[in-house]
Amino acid sequence: MPEVTLDIPVAELVDRFCRYVAVDTQAAVESETYPSTFKQLDLCRILVAELYEMGITDARMTKPGYVIATVPANSVKKVPTIGLIAHVDTSPDVSGKNVKPVIHENYSGGDIVLPGDATQVIRADETPELGACIGDDIITSDGTTLLGADDKAGVAEIMTAIRYLVDHPELAHGPIRIAFTVDEEVGTGTKHFDVKKFAADYAYTIDGSTAGEVEDETFSADSVTVTFQGVNIHPGYAKGKMLNSTTVAAEFISFLPREMTPETTEDREGFMHLHSMEGTVNTTVLKYLIRDFTLEGLLRKETLMQETLRALKAKYPALDYTFEVEESYRNMKYVLDQYPRVTEYCCEAIRRCGLTPRQGLIRGGTDGARLSEMGLPTPNIFTGGHNFHSKTEWISVQDMTRAVETIVHLAMIWEEKSNS
Repeated sequence: MPEVTLDIPVAELVDRFCRYVAVDTQAAVESETYPSTFKQLDLCRILVAELYEMGITDARMTKPGYVIATVPANSVKKVPTIGLIAHVDTSPDVSGKNVKPVIHENYSGGDIVLPGDATQVIRADETPELGACIGDDIITSDGTTLLGADDKAGVAEIMTAIRYLVDHPELAHGPIRIAFTVDEEVGTGTKHFDVKKFAADYAYTIDGSTAGEVEDETFSADSVTVTFQGVNIHPGYAKGKMLNSTTVAAEFISFLPREMTPETTEDREGFMHLHSMEGTVNTTVLKYLIRDFTLEGLLRKETLMQETLRALKAKYPALDYTFEVEESYRNMKYVLDQYPRVTEYCCEAIRRCGLTPRQGLIRGGTDGARLSEMGLPTPNIFTGGHNFHSKTEWISVQDMTRAVETIVHLAMIWEEKSNS
């Protein structure tokens, strides 16, 4: 196949991104609605209107708030349907209201001081990724909010790629399904996602970071709740009678290996993360996030916790406890390994952009992990963004452009590789 040179409209890409980040779509953890904040739908409505303007006539917003649309195939071949997915919401951790994007043209190196708050500095010695972006145009917020590149960069890149394909019918591709989800940042992005109705054979989330990365592996994740039931007696007459559940819980925590906590682990090391603790003499509840890249590692950690509980029961016969495990998500590599071309084609698309693909892992989860488990193999592609969930979030315009090129090449590769 002869090499195809793409002329991505950079100004359009930047304009889209800056318009999208100006819309406040911050999700909320403590919410009983779906989506967790209805202001997310403001951007969804904009996206539906813009898709219609491109000629995508089936664009719509579903009842839960997802934007769903189809780019029809323009190839005579029978090509698998691929999905392109990004989320519109931003992190609950930092305000996404009144985002003012700032473009630092032709970055020459050194620290970047954000103009709205001089205490917010992107320090070059703490941000090695900046070194690879000398000469690039860097977009940040003004320092008073996050930027929203996570994941409005992915949204803008998909929209720009779709517009490019619509405007260049000479670039053959199969059917493409588009989905913009809500509430990814609070862990419920796929809660109402209907994989069967989405009707894609394979999909890609555009929600990664460094240019050239494709992530095909995540943690496997469980949530564990341990409840200790003690015996409460008046403290003046408690000797030999009281069993303080908080004291037993503290002993339980101390018995678990410190080298298995998040702050002591990296790379492929899993962890047991105590993220919530509430207690009285009577009852103490500990909530843990258990993470490992293998199911065997996940089970070993949970078994260690249960063995510790049994030891405490032997030491304190009056103790009652419960141990509850709730499955969160599984490593998407278990699924993606069954469909190697999904990742292989992505790597080829990245190479066609002049980058060296790097297959990486995510020390967390993505919508793609859950979608893969639901039957839609979905690795994660870079956006070019960095320092997500912070006021020092930033992104390179040139890396955003490469992400758009990757999406376009990916659509073309699926068509090229189809035999009939």
